[in-house]
Amino acid sequence: MGKKTEQCLLIALCLSGLVRYSTALVFWTAVVELNYWNGLKNETVERYCECGVFGRNSPLEGASGTVMLPTDDPRGCGPDPVYRRNSSYPTWIALVKRGNCTFSEKINAAYRHGAAGIVVYNVDGSGNSTTHMAHSDATDIVAIMIGNLQGMDIVKLVNSGVEVNLRIEVGNPHGPWMDTYWLYFLSIAFFIVTAASIAYFVFISANRLYNMRMQQRSERRLKSEAKKAIGQLQVRTLKRADEEVNSESYMCAVCIENYKAGEVVTVLTCDHIFHKACIEPWLLERRTCPMCKCDILKALGVEEEDKDEISISPPEVTVITVTGGDAMYEVPLTEATAPDLDSHRYDNRAFEADSEAARG
Repeated sequence: MGKKTEQCLLIALCLSGLVRYSTALVFWTAVVELNYWNGLKNETVERYCECGVFGRNSPLEGASGTVMLPTDDPRGCGPDPVYRRNSSYPTWIALVKRGNCTFSEKINAAYRHGAAGIVVYNVDGSGNSTTHMAHSDATDIVAIMIGNLQGMDIVKLVNSGVEVNLRIEVGNPHGPWMDTYWLYFLSIAFFIVTAASIAYFVFISANRLYNMRMQQRSERRLKSEAKKAIGQLQVRTLKRADEEVNSESYMCAVCIENYKAGEVVTVLTCDHIFHKACIEPWLLERRTCPMCKCDILKALGVEEEDKDEISISPPEVTVITVTGGDAMYEVPLTEATAPDLDSHRYDNRAFEADSEAARG
């Protein structure tokens, strides 16, 4: 029980790590709305863009107010920065530049002065690029980042005495699993993998079916050739005077039965004989002699031998047949044993003992 609990805890920790990792990869954009009065054209200018990025520790909420700048340091650092604030504006947004201190310090300084939100614009030379800023020590105020060019435009307007109102709204989530191009990529990859899997399955199935059909066709051809070869084999009916009937040393190697007069036997090309009813089914399936493995198709020329194949004929054997109830066995005939193992057939073991005594 304890081991199962440890495994469950380990899985939970792994899953929680994956969740934190995936959450860190996802970021939310911020919609920035600007409006101010253009005295030269006597009109209200409104700008709208989804050009901000919420901080990692910022609440995903909207905020609005008049833009205020720090009086001395545009980066808004220090223990107590002073903002150019007009008391007639109940809500205001702090606009500060990135650098010189942490994001948390900038955000907390503006929050202490009552800002409804803080907008951090990027450093010089970065264009309109942004980053997913982290501020773990400042989590109670809406904080976003915008590009340097966009931030400098707002700074110039405020420094020229223009009252700029800014509204922050929650945009859309983005990340590896949420961006549109990632969805397209995953969809295309899914269809490619699915199509490849189906194609592979079809190819394997077709290949197996083709091999099965070729094997069946080869088996049918070989059986047809075997029938032709069987038709060329010698067939005879045993008589009472035949040696195979009178000697118990002869028996069919397929059914292990002795031969009787009147039975029909088949003589193979290797001169081994078997019951016709026994050997024909055997030859249709195996096409070789049960005793010496001689191939009847090659022996009769029904199937041409492969020219590149080196044919190895089975070794010659001397058969010593004993008729005393013991099973028949074969001894390989070699040059070393040939002089001592002539073909003899003994009727009983006593005769064998007498012969050895006579030789001694």
